[in-house]
Amino acid sequence: MSTTAGAPVRDSQDTTPTAPARSAKRGSKRGIAIGAALVALAGAAGWAGHWWLVGRFIESTDDAYLQADSVTIAPKVSGYITDVFVADNQAVKAGDPLVRLDTRQYQAALEQASATVDARNADIEHADAQLAQQRANIAQAVAQEEVARVSLRHAQDEVARYTPLAASGAETAEKLSELKSSRDQAQATLAADHAAVESARSQVGALTAQLGQARAQLEAAKASAAQSQLDLDHTVVKSSISGRVGDRTVRVGQFVQPGTRMLSVVPVQDTYLTANFKETQIGRMRIGQPVDISVDALPGHKLHGVVDSFSPGTGSQFALLPAENATGNFTKIVQRVPVRIRVETGPQTRKVLLPGMSVTAEVDTRSSRDDERRIDVENHRE
Repeated sequence: MSTTAGAPVRDSQDTTPTAPARSAKRGSKRGIAIGAALVALAGAAGWAGHWWLVGRFIESTDDAYLQADSVTIAPKVSGYITDVFVADNQAVKAGDPLVRLDTRQYQAALEQASATVDARNADIEHADAQLAQQRANIAQAVAQEEVARVSLRHAQDEVARYTPLAASGAETAEKLSELKSSRDQAQATLAADHAAVESARSQVGALTAQLGQARAQLEAAKASAAQSQLDLDHTVVKSSISGRVGDRTVRVGQFVQPGTRMLSVVPVQDTYLTANFKETQIGRMRIGQPVDISVDALPGHKLHGVVDSFSPGTGSQFALLPAENATGNFTKIVQRVPVRIRVETGPQTRKVLLPGMSVTAEVDTRSSRDDERRIDVENHRE
C-alpha cells in the first residue's frame, strides 16, 4: 500500500471487504439461520400435529410372531408302517393319504366279523322258521281241542238222551254205562288237548325271546364288523387339513401305537399373527381395527391386517407354572396380552410367510375414541 499527501491509498491487490459487504454477508447468514429455524419449527409443528392426531393412537410391539394351527398326525391303530406317501415339506390337501400300516391282521378281523354276521343271520332265519312251525303246531292243537270239544258235547248229549231210557227200562244199564265212559274219555281228551294248546302257546314266548336274542347278536356282530372296517380304514392315515408336511419322523418298517406322533401338517395358507402387547397398550384396542405389519423376512414391504380377537387372559395366566404373587415379596411386572391379528394379503406374499417369523405390529386405535369417552362417562362420580 502507498500513500500520497498523507492519505492512505488502497492497493489494487487488497481484497478486504468493505463495511457494507460485511453487513450484507451477516444479513445473509441471519436469513439462512432464520429460514432453517422456521423449517425446523414447521417440521416440529407438523410432527407434533401428526402425533396428536395419529401417532398417539398407534400402539406398536415387536413381540409378535406368525403362527398357524398345525395338526399333529398320529395313527388310530397299531402296526408296522408299510408305505410313506409324502416327503418333507411336501404340500398336501385334506384327504390325501400320508401313511399306510400293515393291513393283514385288520383284513382278517373284518372277514371274521363278516362271517359272524352271516352266522347271526342264519340264527335269525332258523328262529323264524321255528316260530312259524310252532304257530302251525298251535293251530293244529287248537283244531284237535275243538274236535275233542265236539266229541265231548256229543257224548254228553248221548248220556242225557239214554239216561231216561235206561231208567224206564227201554235201554240197558250197560249201554248207559258205556256212554258215560265215552263221555268221560272225551272230557279227558279235551283237557289233554287244551293243555297241549297252552303248552304250544307258551313255547311261542320262548321262541320269540330266542329270536330277539339272535337279532341282538346280529346287531353286536354288525357293530363288530363296522369296528373292524374302521380299523382297516384307519390303516391308511389321511391328512385332515390342507398344508405342508413338517417334522416328519415316520419311516417304513417302524412300529407305531395309537397316538404316536408321525408328522405335522402346517396350514401355511392360513397363517395369522399373534402380537403380545403390554397391558398398558390394549385399553383402546378393539376388534376390527387396522394393523400395519412389518415382517423381518420382507424388509421394505408393509403388510396389512385386522385385529381379530383378544386372549381371555394375560400370558402368565396360561403359563405352565403361573405366578403366585401372594406367596412372598411382590414386584410388579407389566403383563402382556396376546392379540390375534388376521393377515390380509395375497397368495404370493403368503408363500413367504411361515409360522414363527418375527413381526412388528402397529395397531391404529383411533376408532375407539368414542368408546374411551363412554368409559369416562361410566366411571365418572360426583
